[in-house]
Parts: sequence; C-alpha cells; structure tokens
Amino acid sequence: MEKVALVTGGARGIGRAIVEDLGTDHSVAFTWLTSKPAAALCADTNLAIQSDLREPDQASEVIRQVIEHYGRLDVIVNNAGLVRSTPKDQFQHEDHRAIIDLNLLAPAALLSAALPHLKPGAAIVNISSMNATLPPRDAATYGASKAALNLWTRAMAKELGPEGIRVNAVAPGAINIPEAPRSDELTAIFVKDTALGRAGTPEDIAKAVRFLASDNASFVTGEVLPVTGGYRL
Repeated sequence: MEKVALVTGGARGIGRAIVEDLGTDHSVAFTWLTSKPAAALCADTNLAIQSDLREPDQASEVIRQVIEHYGRLDVIVNNAGLVRSTPKDQFQHEDHRAIIDLNLLAPAALLSAALPHLKPGAAIVNISSMNATLPPRDAATYGASKAALNLWTRAMAKELGPEGIRVNAVAPGAINIPEAPRSDELTAIFVKDTALGRAGTPEDIAKAVRFLASDNASFVTGEVLPVTGGYRL
C-alpha cells in the first residue's frame, strides 16, 4: 500500500520540492497559508490544506483531515517555518511568539495529534537550519527556535524509538528559493564560504528528506543531517 506523507508549508520553496519528490511514490497531504499552491501540486493523490499552524487547534484539524482522506499517515515533514528579524533593542512580543509557535510548537502539536495513527516504521523529519548552531544577526530567536527543534528531535527519537517511530532533522545551508531569491551579492558571500562552491537548491533538501523518511534510513534516528555543501568548513 502506498505510504502517506504530510508536509507542512508545502506550496513553495523547499516544501514544494519535498511535496514533488515524495509525490512520486507517496500520497501527499500538504499545508499552506498565504501562498496558494500551483495547480500542478493539487494532483489526484495530493491533498492541499489551508492552515495557520500557529493557532492551537489547527494541528489536530490537519491530522483529522489527513486521516479522513487517506485513512493512514506514515511520514510527517515539519517544513513550515517563520523567519523574522528580532533585533535586541526592539522587542516585539508578537514576532518572538509567532516564531516559537510555528517553528517549535507546531511540530510538537502535530506529533501529539498524529500519534494514535502512527505505526512502527513511521518517520518524522523536521526542517531545521544551520542557524541552530551559527547564530544569525538580528534573528536570534529564529536560531534559538531551530536549536530547540534539534533538541526536540533527539528527545522524541529517544521517546518514540521503542515504538519503532524514527525522528530526524535536516539542517539546510544557504538555499536559493526560486520564489524569493537572494541577491547576487549575498549569494556570492555564501558561496565563497561553501566547500562545494555553489548555493543549494530546494531539491537538495528534498533528496535528504526522502532518505530520512525512507526505509533506507531504518536505523537512523535522533540525527540532525546538515545539508550545507560544506558551509564554513
């Protein structure tokens, strides 16, 4: 039977690449908020769910729709994330709260809602960031949220291991998103410090997610896999 995957934030960028990659041999549900998905993503085997996962009740509603539609759930990819500037001298509570709610609490809420439906062999893949260990200027709360996500990844791997459920993360480096490209100047700065001499693509991340979600990684759990092209080696 074809496996079912849920990808949050799947309408654009890295999320879209993951939906397209997994969609070759999975049924895929994905969430979106403001970026309406392209018609090509809304295939017969895909389910698009508009949802603001910062809201406390949305995780259980998303899982309800996935189970109602497919009857099962095998893979959760927590890709939806929020980056906002949080300068130290301009504290805006709503900005900090929104970052934590989406980047850390939403994955926890989705897992809690999905647990009754996850069977041995299920996999959770969280999209972290190199900024979990390389603090971004004026965006410390974003980096902190990803560092917390890394710890949560390892904690859940330990707790869910006895149930045969794996939990891992992918930490992207500098990825050029077609819908929001960096300037040539900024891209050049990142490439200069990247061993492979190029910026990453959403497809690079999707391939790493596919591996961690697959049975090829059946003995891999609690890991944070950097996919950075050798940034700052």
